[in-house]
Amino acid sequence: MFQGSMVALITPMTEDDRIDEASLRSLIDYHIENQTNAIVSVGTTGESATLNHDEHCEVIRITVEQAAKRIPVIAGTGSNSTAEAIEYTKCAAKVGADACLLVTPYYNKPTQEGLYQHYKKIAEAVSIPQLLYNVPGRTACDMLPTTVKRLAEIDNIIGIKEAVGDLTRIKDLIAIANDNFAIYSGDDGTAMELILAGGKGTISVTANVAPKAMNAMCKAALAGNRSEAKAINNKLMGLHKNLFVESNPIPVKWAVQRMGLVPAGIRLPLTPLSAKYHTIIEQAMQQAEVSYV
Repeated sequence: MFQGSMVALITPMTEDDRIDEASLRSLIDYHIENQTNAIVSVGTTGESATLNHDEHCEVIRITVEQAAKRIPVIAGTGSNSTAEAIEYTKCAAKVGADACLLVTPYYNKPTQEGLYQHYKKIAEAVSIPQLLYNVPGRTACDMLPTTVKRLAEIDNIIGIKEAVGDLTRIKDLIAIANDNFAIYSGDDGTAMELILAGGKGTISVTANVAPKAMNAMCKAALAGNRSEAKAINNKLMGLHKNLFVESNPIPVKWAVQRMGLVPAGIRLPLTPLSAKYHTIIEQAMQQAEVSYV
């Protein structure tokens, strides 16, 4: 099982819209040096929606190659087309990813049975370990715990990233968890509580900016040390909240660029962070004791 602080990694881009391979490789090294427990490549935060098929697979390949088994790589391979999700998942398996993360199909609003059949078909088509990903605020599709429970019976479906942020929902999912199926947070603001309740970690936007602190918070929560986890998490709350003042990954890409780690590129229809939010993000970084230039 994967556990701890898993960064939902941004995809560095040049200002003329090209993927910046050199910055991506150095960013992966940065996370390994700063105690991130796993890298999630080409998820929502990695701008998967605006990468073409070849770019998507190439970013995963570069990430796997650069990580070089030092930490696990989980590849984002979801789609609202089952056939396309299978192709992305095959690509990730071919280049050596450790697992795949598959978001619920967006826009076309499948039924709960449709969700079950979608994930079942992908799992049957590609043997790589797979994580479900439920983020209804993005997809307009909410996968219910009853459906998750059915899918947890499939051998290579090993967990779920849940981004609802509802503690009642979290309790329902924790009841499903076992040695072969883990619950992970997809909501930084409630990640600590999820882990303390029995979750195994978080797939985090905040970890892009404060990787050591996120690792320390997760480590304390996994050990059941609420007071230590809370003390660390309190310093991170500004990031948890304000990295979403505009659509993710707009604020987090600006913050990581402000840290001097990547250039300022971001792809349309996303635009650079509005100037009125610069100070808010800087204050959150200061609260988290993150240095920037």
